[in-house]
Amino acid sequence: MTQYTLQQKFFLLLLALVTVAFVYILLPYSGAIFWGVVLAILFAPLYRRLLRQTKQKPNLAALLTLLLIVVMVILPVSLISASLVKQAAGIYEMVNSGQINVGAYFQRVLHALPQWVVNLLARFDLTDLASLQQKLAEGAAQVSQTVARQALAIGSKTFDFLVGMFVMLYLLFFLLRDGQALASRVRSAIPLSLKYKQRLFTNFTTVIRATVKGNVLVAAAQGALGGLIFWFLGVQAPLLWAVVMAFLSLLPAIGAAVVWAPVAVYFLVTGAIWQGVVLIAFGVLVIGLVDNLLRPVLVGKDTKMPDYLVLLSTIGGMALFGLNGFVIGPVVAALFLACWDLFVATEEFQAT
Repeated sequence: MTQYTLQQKFFLLLLALVTVAFVYILLPYSGAIFWGVVLAILFAPLYRRLLRQTKQKPNLAALLTLLLIVVMVILPVSLISASLVKQAAGIYEMVNSGQINVGAYFQRVLHALPQWVVNLLARFDLTDLASLQQKLAEGAAQVSQTVARQALAIGSKTFDFLVGMFVMLYLLFFLLRDGQALASRVRSAIPLSLKYKQRLFTNFTTVIRATVKGNVLVAAAQGALGGLIFWFLGVQAPLLWAVVMAFLSLLPAIGAAVVWAPVAVYFLVTGAIWQGVVLIAFGVLVIGLVDNLLRPVLVGKDTKMPDYLVLLSTIGGMALFGLNGFVIGPVVAALFLACWDLFVATEEFQAT
C-alpha cells in the first residue's frame, strides 16, 4: 500500500475540496455546460473537416461550426417553440371561450359506446356529465393558476435562458477549438492505464453521438409524421401534437402511440370510420416502424447495448435528470458495461 506523507494527504484533501467547490459554482449552469459538451462531441467531425478546409485555422473553423450549429439547431428549435406556444395559447383560448366543448365530445363518445361499456363506466361515476364538467373546470382553474404563475416569472426565466444560451455557445466555441487538448489533459489526469482510458473515452463519445443522433432523429421523424397525418385528418393544432409526439418518442417502446391511439379511438366511436382506420394504419405501419427500424440501428447498434437496457436507462435517466436524462442514462449504462467488461477480462483485477 502506498504511504502518503502529511503534506500529500493535506494536498489531496485540498484538491477534493476545491474540486467540490468548483462543481458547486458551476451547478446553476450545469445544463448549459452539459449541452455544450454534448454538441462539441456531436459536431467535432464537422469542425475537423472545416479545419482542413480553412488550412488549419482553428478560430475560423470553430466560428464557422458554431454558426452552422446556430442555423441548423438553435434557430429551428426556437421557431418551432414560438409556433408551439402560439398554438397552445390558441387552444387554451378556444377552451375558455367554449369553441372547444370537452363535455360535448365526451357526450358523443358516450352515446357511441356499447351499453355494457356505459354500465361499466357508470359504476365508477364516469358517466355523470355534470360531475365530469365540474372536475374539468377545477382542473382548468388549476391550469390557469399555473399559467398565470409562469407568466409572472417569464421575465426572469427569459433572462436566465439567454444567459444559459450565451454560456453554452461561448463554451462550445472553446470546446470545439481546444477539445482535443482538453480531452488529452483529462485522460492524463485519470489514474488508469492507457488501454483502460482509451476504451472508456471511446465508449463515452460513441454513446453520446449515437444517443443524441438516434433519439433526436427518431423523435423528429415520428413527430413530423404524426403532425402531418393530424393535419391531413383535420385535427386542431397539429404542430402542438407533433411536438408532444416527438417528446414522447424519446421513450423507447412508449412513443407517439400515447397521442395518436386515443384520437383514432375517438374517430371510430364518433362515426368517423375512415379517419380512424387511416390513423391506425398510418400509426402502426409508418410511425411505429420508424421507431422499430431506426432506433435499434441508430442507438443500439453503435452503443452495443440491448434494446431493453437502452429503454430502462433512458426512462431512468429522464426520471432523475429530466430531458438531459435521455443522454445521461444511456451513457451511464454504457460506461457501466464497459467497466465491468474490463474488470472481468483483465487479469490485473482477478484474484490470484
